[in-house]
Amino acid sequence: METSFTPSHRGGSGSPLVLLHGFTDTWRTWDLVRPELEKHHDVFALTLPGHAGGPALKEPVVQDEIIDQVEAILDDAGIETAHIVGNSLGGYLSLRLAARGRAKSVVALAPAGGWAEGDESYKETFKFLAEMKTQLDGAAQHIDALVASPEGRRLATQFITTNYEHIPAELIAHQIMGVIKCDGALPLVQSGLDEGWSLDAEKITCPVRLVWGTEDKILEMDVASPRFRHDWLPNADWIELDGIGHCPQLDVPSETTQLILGHVAG
Repeated sequence: METSFTPSHRGGSGSPLVLLHGFTDTWRTWDLVRPELEKHHDVFALTLPGHAGGPALKEPVVQDEIIDQVEAILDDAGIETAHIVGNSLGGYLSLRLAARGRAKSVVALAPAGGWAEGDESYKETFKFLAEMKTQLDGAAQHIDALVASPEGRRLATQFITTNYEHIPAELIAHQIMGVIKCDGALPLVQSGLDEGWSLDAEKITCPVRLVWGTEDKILEMDVASPRFRHDWLPNADWIELDGIGHCPQLDVPSETTQLILGHVAG
């Protein structure tokens, strides 16, 4: 199954809405929500630095440089401020961008970085992500066979969604290949281990909605959200999706679309 990778997608009209994907993903993670979002907004979905189709990471890899690179992409697209939606790593970056004054509002779907201060369980998460990347590196020739069956598609999506039957096989294949072609994966993991996670939450003045699936297997809600909920953004709108996994935009796209549009319009 052929798949290609591009730096970004832009479509629709209205106020700007920026979409930021998660670790090892691409802008196409938003494929199931974009069509409806584009009926209301000028949607700009970009591929993050170090990911398949995106720009190379600047060396050394540090969080501020990554955010600088994303800001430069927005500048090149003519976007000064926008509603920003992010998942996982993209959720964290969306909040960092908000702290720099680039966001009119933020919807963060299971954002990374919210482990309680002193909780080092994030290191196990990073170890898992690095191992997943390594295990998939030799799997390119098996992708077509994997996504050809319901069992294979369930296996491929088991860590990111609870619902998978509606996700096109071609999109799942694209995402697997995206992991394989994510050259920045291991440097990003090392950067997270070296730097930890920080947020100038007092500088965030726009409305924020935090959304978490109770069955998230990558960033378990009760473990990975405490700093967002209690320290950084205690007044943010908090929504739990019962029985939903790490990527709501893939898991329950219709509900996720409404959560985004409802917050942006609020």
